[in-house]
Amino acid sequence: MSKRLWATCLFGLMVSAILGIACARSVSVFAQAQAAAQQKSPEPKAAATSAPAPAPGEKAWGILRDGIKDKSADKRALAVRALGLLTGNAEAEESAKAALGDSKAGVRLAAAVALGAMHAEHAKIELEGALEDSEPSVVMAAANSLLLLHDPLAYDIYFAVLTGERRADKGLVKGQLDTLKDKKQMAKLGFDEGIGFIPFAGMGYEAFKTVTKGDSSPVRAAAAKQLARDPDPATGKALVAATADKKWQVRAAALEAIAQRDDRALIEMVAPALDDEKDVVRFTAAACIVHLSALPAEKSKAKNEKP
Repeated sequence: MSKRLWATCLFGLMVSAILGIACARSVSVFAQAQAAAQQKSPEPKAAATSAPAPAPGEKAWGILRDGIKDKSADKRALAVRALGLLTGNAEAEESAKAALGDSKAGVRLAAAVALGAMHAEHAKIELEGALEDSEPSVVMAAANSLLLLHDPLAYDIYFAVLTGERRADKGLVKGQLDTLKDKKQMAKLGFDEGIGFIPFAGMGYEAFKTVTKGDSSPVRAAAAKQLARDPDPATGKALVAATADKKWQVRAAALEAIAQRDDRALIEMVAPALDDEKDVVRFTAAACIVHLSALPAEKSKAKNEKP
């Protein structure tokens, strides 16, 4: 082999070796770069599967708002009644006032009760409007709530329930009077209705256990109790007349109310009740007269001269 040919071959081998080393180094660098990139690249985050849970307060209001708008009248009534726990809450008060216009009496009843329970002073006008409701239960619930709000307009309703008559100078009850005089309608307002206007304890429970179909006496007895603080002299006379009612529950309730009026002038008028055939009436009459007799004449006169 000539020296030139040998030099050419040797040169070729050297070039091939250099290219091989360069390629190997390039592959190694590429592989290291890929590995580094994989180590630095963060793992993709898992997509959020659900929104964060609402705060308890938000969830609670959501439940109430849904309940107030529910298609079921029973559910609406339950949700509205629960608003009575939210004293001083503007949204609750507005929702309850709106519910007074519900198409179902049970919801209107719940609204009237709730407004009284939450002491909604700004709802007096709406509650006064509810006194004209076609359902006696709503009327009575509204009257009770107005009484809780110290609105004397409620006394007119209780007077009509007890006596079956309107006050001579009042036009409040209007067409409702016939309904309030209907014994069967009024009997529906019994203890089991849960209206919330029944003020009895002790003796009153016994009274309500005797409720029979068509018997309005428990409601009239409750009305008598609610009239205890009514300053109208006509109410005092009506309560005295009720001490001779044919229903003992009404007689006993009227005597309790008279005792709370602290009017000594009524002692002689209720004295006949001391001979009542019912023990509970006799005992109540006796306690009433003992209480009134112990009052200073000046205190009794001053109290009953208040407007």
